[in-house]
Amino acid sequence: MTTQDFLTKTHASSTPEEMIHETAKRVEAMLKDTYPDYASFGDGSFTIRQGSSVVSVVVRPFTESETCVECTANVVSGAEISPAIMKFLLRKNAELHFGGFGLLFDGTITYSYSFPGMHLDKEEFHTALASVAIISDYYDDEIVAAAGGKRASDLNIVDLEA
Repeated sequence: MTTQDFLTKTHASSTPEEMIHETAKRVEAMLKDTYPDYASFGDGSFTIRQGSSVVSVVVRPFTESETCVECTANVVSGAEISPAIMKFLLRKNAELHFGGFGLLFDGTITYSYSFPGMHLDKEEFHTALASVAIISDYYDDEIVAAAGGKRASDLNIVDLEA
């Protein structure tokens, strides 16, 4: 069985829409309590700001009986992606308890943490969200110093359109 066959068979996006909606409602209720300035996009995705981080929270399908909640921060855009910075990020992935660094198609360095959403409790959610925000806020300065680029809070609409 190929990897793609395995993923299709075990993790097909056959999550019922009502489960995704239920998880999104629970996530939004938790955000209202702690992050009253959160933004909702009406489709199960939200953003919060903490320090220099902007963290997106997205509810996604996972299996027939489970949803997935992703917390992702774009840490640095426009950095020089060298072997040294890649080695640094991979070593940090081995050290950090929750989540991991990633690289988008355009070279943006991200930090994300995903977890099941159907039985999500408030403490777990806030720990995950805070971890992504704090780690992103801390490492964005180190990455910019080592590889250049801009932190999420340094970007503006003109930068995003470029």
